[in-house]
Amino acid sequence: MYKNLAATLVVACFFLPAVQAQTSSPTPVKATEPIKAGFVYVSPITDAGWTRQHDEGRKAVERALGDQVKTTFVADVAEGADAERVIRDLAQQGHQIIFTPSFGYMEPTLRVAKDFPNVKFESVTGFKTAPNVSASNARYYEGRYLAGVAAGRMTQTNVAGYVAGFPIPEVLQGINAFTLGMRSVNPKATVKVVWLNAWFDPPKEREAAMALFNQDVDVIAFHTGSTAVMAAAQERGKMAVAYHSDMRRVAPDAQIIAVTHQWGDYYTSRVRAALSGTWTSGNVWGGIKDGMIRVGEFGPKVPKAVQDEVLAKQRLVGTGKLLPFAGPITDNEGKAVLPAGQSLSDAQILNMNYLVQGVQGRVSR
Repeated sequence: MYKNLAATLVVACFFLPAVQAQTSSPTPVKATEPIKAGFVYVSPITDAGWTRQHDEGRKAVERALGDQVKTTFVADVAEGADAERVIRDLAQQGHQIIFTPSFGYMEPTLRVAKDFPNVKFESVTGFKTAPNVSASNARYYEGRYLAGVAAGRMTQTNVAGYVAGFPIPEVLQGINAFTLGMRSVNPKATVKVVWLNAWFDPPKEREAAMALFNQDVDVIAFHTGSTAVMAAAQERGKMAVAYHSDMRRVAPDAQIIAVTHQWGDYYTSRVRAALSGTWTSGNVWGGIKDGMIRVGEFGPKVPKAVQDEVLAKQRLVGTGKLLPFAGPITDNEGKAVLPAGQSLSDAQILNMNYLVQGVQGRVSR
């Protein structure tokens, strides 16, 4: 998750699409002792959500590498000084590779990395790299577009809600892609946004969802870290799009689709590279094609025809034949952003700072 808008807008264009920038590769060395991999989490490990998906990635590493790896995690670590202390402790304890999946961990990771040049660091959702710091993120917006298609087919009021954390490019990409997906099948659809300025605050998430349900919203999406929005939808008899994880255990009737993040393969490949001595710094931005984002886990209310449509479009996104940010695109103040026949570049997507036509709300600063 990101947290620094200004910095992101300036340098986000340095992301490379799902290809690692290679530096000089060391001679592979086979490890004789288990590699120690550390993970730092920004919130508690709940039943579902951002942190849950990263911990599932950690468990996937253990399953894949067995006694070749020992993993450690520290959860509910605040961004800033606390994060630097925890990351430094893991490095001092002999962890050879450390994953820090939160944007606010990027600078602390870089500071610690300078003092531990032989430790490999994985800054997940960060964008700055160093010889021993690699960056990675996922194209969440691809899943958001597909979820919007499902929401556009399912809504009866033509009004969706969106509970959003911070107004940074990653979140704006999601809101805009969701809206474009809805309106691709339902041109009357609109999306109302509530900004929380928090990633993980279940009471505030619930309150925002309830407020949106009182404004004709019958389907809701969110970019926060808990399951509170899903629980609120279940309670009110509304529909909801799960994010990060499948959340049908929390909202068995409300969930219409889930946009899930799949970190296991990436984490395993990076630990395996560190183990073999072939790890290099790079910058990865992967999506559906790379198996890092997936939609599915449809709820019981969703007709098979809608499920088939969404899954067919997921395959098209994976092959590059369907681009969520294809023109024409107009912002919600009436300004033309992109003409027909063109699509946004990665740099334009990563520096997104507007809301598209159909979104009711402003980019809160």
